Amino acid sequence: MLRILIAGAGIGGLTAALALLRDGHEVQLFEQATELREVGAGVQLSANGTRILIALGLGPAMQRIVCEPAGKEIRLWNTGQTWKLFDLGETSVARYGAPYWMVHRGDFHAVLRDAVLLAAPDAIRTGAAVTGFDKTGIGMSMRLATGERIEGDVLIGADGVHSAIRQQMFGAGRAQFTGLMAWRGLIAMPRLPAHMQRLVGTNWNGLGGHVVTYPLRRGEILNFVGVRERDDWQVESWTEAGTTGECASDFAGWHPDIQTMIHAIETPFKWALLGREPLESFADGRAVLLGDAAHPTLPFLAQGANMALEDGVVLARCLLAHADVELALRAYEAARVARTAAIVRGSNDNAKRFHNPALTQADTAAAYIDREWTPEKVRDRYDWLYDYDALTVAV
Repeated sequence: MLRILIAGAGIGGLTAALALLRDGHEVQLFEQATELREVGAGVQLSANGTRILIALGLGPAMQRIVCEPAGKEIRLWNTGQTWKLFDLGETSVARYGAPYWMVHRGDFHAVLRDAVLLAAPDAIRTGAAVTGFDKTGIGMSMRLATGERIEGDVLIGADGVHSAIRQQMFGAGRAQFTGLMAWRGLIAMPRLPAHMQRLVGTNWNGLGGHVVTYPLRRGEILNFVGVRERDDWQVESWTEAGTTGECASDFAGWHPDIQTMIHAIETPFKWALLGREPLESFADGRAVLLGDAAHPTLPFLAQGANMALEDGVVLARCLLAHADVELALRAYEAARVARTAAIVRGSNDNAKRFHNPALTQADTAAAYIDREWTPEKVRDRYDWLYDYDALTVAV
């Protein structure tokens, strides 16, 4: 049994904790927030993520909070012309062996949190900001902002995109503004016309931007994310409120359904999208990274949460398979670096694809979508993501 310290109690940290506790390790999570809750809005969980949650025994709890969509579609920004991207529902289970779920981040976080606390009631410590660590011969010493030190055998940095653990291990790195900013908001379904209450995910692709919408919480609310090419907003924060007028102005001339959704959002939030080159290493001695701390990514493949789930389970499997801790962490690194880097780069590619200049005119846009979203190209882009099984991949 190892004593494992985890910086951060987000989705990745909680998943790792749950998997590690099931293997008999002593686990302690340290979360800087004083209240254990997750901000944000929607999360898409494809088969590579949902099969993990089901294996961890969370299927029934998740079924109570998710929306299982019928499919995804592409729509043109101004005319609303529609193309089927792919079927989900029973098709996802038949094709990939697990469902596709859309879920409110806060609901999802609560399920993970409750499962960890059921397994170990004292596992999570809030109001405990981790500032760094020291190596202590065969162990690790975690430093808290209070000056307190916590001793353990392994340190996991699951402390997000601005990770203090990553900065100490590999330097601050360089985040580059992508030229994109995003709007997000939640809409109560009854506030929308009947034709907009369908249980599907939609990508509206268009002129200098795109909009992604999908249902959450059993279909009771709609998640809205609108991305625009803008260089005048570069704050990387999920909690910065904007105004309805500004958001609507960013999508002036888009389909009336887009404007209807924007005006139904109670409070639209905005944040800048920053890109980072993938790391070549996730481990240093007995310290290791996972989730956004290891591979922050743009949201254009909907894989951020799924990668964190994969990381947590693969890391736990490596620590179970290898008695030597440093060897186990190198095995985890070998299993995860190439896949997560491919996802980061694939997300970057989708940003360019969603905003291609050919989308500006209806005639060229239709031909472009017909060409770029053929069934063969869709399979090439997504099958390798959804087929991946973190429960069986070689470690």
